[in-house]
Amino acid sequence: MKPDDPLLRILACPLDKGPLHLVAPDAPAETEGAAEALYNPRLHRRYPIVDGIPQLLPASGEQVSDDEHEELLKRMAP
Repeated sequence: MKPDDPLLRILACPLDKGPLHLVAPDAPAETEGAAEALYNPRLHRRYPIVDGIPQLLPASGEQVSDDEHEELLKRMAP
């Protein structure tokens, strides 16, 4: 998924219905947590993108720690 993908404008968090932000990988794909994801900084939840398809079921989301939250904020696409 690209940062300018029009789909990003309509995708919303399944929990709070707010916008999600694309998080680009900052390391090779074999590094855990480096995969592309959508992130909700309000709830500190990360949703994976698998084979280009956002996994937006509430159960697919993962709560992140405060340290991970700070790292994800740095990796969010502008």
